[in-house]
Amino acid sequence: MERKLPPLNWLRAFESASRHLSFTDAARELHMTQSAVSQQIKALENYLGKTFFIRKARSLELTADAQNYLPTVEAAFKLLYEGTQGLLGVDHDQLLEVRANLAFTVFWLTPRLDDLFENHPWINLNVATTIWTASPATPYASVEIRFDSVLSEGLSIDPLLQDEFYPVCSPQLAQHISKPEDLLAHRLIDVSGIIEGWDKWLSEANTRLPANKPIDKASTYVVTLNMAQLGQGIALAHDMIAKDLIKQGKLVRLFDHAIPMKEHYYLIPPAKRNANKASRVFNDWLIDQMAQWR
Repeated sequence: MERKLPPLNWLRAFESASRHLSFTDAARELHMTQSAVSQQIKALENYLGKTFFIRKARSLELTADAQNYLPTVEAAFKLLYEGTQGLLGVDHDQLLEVRANLAFTVFWLTPRLDDLFENHPWINLNVATTIWTASPATPYASVEIRFDSVLSEGLSIDPLLQDEFYPVCSPQLAQHISKPEDLLAHRLIDVSGIIEGWDKWLSEANTRLPANKPIDKASTYVVTLNMAQLGQGIALAHDMIAKDLIKQGKLVRLFDHAIPMKEHYYLIPPAKRNANKASRVFNDWLIDQMAQWR
């Protein structure tokens, strides 16, 4: 007897949790409780006889079965979305599906969207944000902006720019810092998963990071730079996300010394199956905006 398809709500919970690698974030996106998301995914796993997530203390990891199944589920929801938009009379050429790094979206992309909408008011934008991209390109994304140290899948794409990192803090806190050694008297903040951080910057600034000095961390610059703006400590940042905040006087760059980053932002153009007028316009617009910003 042929087995029926799993309920769509189970599949939606699976897709969202896989994208966020978090039941909590999936619950927030789907307007459900965390336990409801967990129960729906458990029901899906039991129904299919597969395990999709390795549940760790503070994160999720996709199993091989999940990585193989996820593209099919994403493609199915993409097809449903496009069909619904077509039924409602939305031109597919107007749809712009962007998958982008969260910090890049908040600090660089969003402040520049007025220009995109003013010059191309017909674009219908949908942005899905990520922190780290550990999975293949999302099938439904027209354009993708990744933050990573290397590109996988044989992609040969140049980074948007070679960035560098340096300390930043609130204007009030900056008044108490005149030399690198002064940093050690305050809370130091960084992003989890970054290859090089405070130990590297301090070392090149001829200052030793004490072995017992704790570093406060968060999974995204959205959190660490907000902490810095609130005067809760000194964060490491880079031009792409901090330059506008520095110009606005919300943050102060401490010292001229900077370290080249090993991570980069990559612009991945649309695959042929997803390319449309909106994606091509956005790709050209982003490259032009980046040239002006530089």
